[in-house]
Amino acid sequence: MSLPSPPQRSTTTTPIPPEYHGWWRIVDTGTWVTDGLDDLGPALLSLTGSGDRLRMHCLLAYVNARPTRTGVAFSWEGAWEYDQMAGTGNARLGKDGRLGGEIRIKDGDSSTFVAEKAEEPDEPIPDPPSYRDKWRRW
Repeated sequence: MSLPSPPQRSTTTTPIPPEYHGWWRIVDTGTWVTDGLDDLGPALLSLTGSGDRLRMHCLLAYVNARPTRTGVAFSWEGAWEYDQMAGTGNARLGKDGRLGGEIRIKDGDSSTFVAEKAEEPDEPIPDPPSYRDKWRRW
């Protein structure tokens, strides 16, 4: 089974509020170890409303973000190494200007996270690999 084409690339009908809009560097997670957070490059979450992405640990994912009354909610779909997975999350801006929220894996565990405002990366975040890609490496 291979990962479908990017499913979450549509633009939201309601724009992401300016204080949330942009790229966020994930600096801490409550449940998952912080060591290895940057295994694939800086751990990042984009919240722009169009073509958003998530990269942390060995996860690469497409993100569909939308504003809520209290912050931003998102769904995501991607791969941890070569295993397909999906989930949801939410984020709120703290008084210190950092983003706090939760990332949930469908039928799996969840973790809180803390992120700081960041610049868009120079290199684009790669597409999530498909399970079939695992066997193409050799």
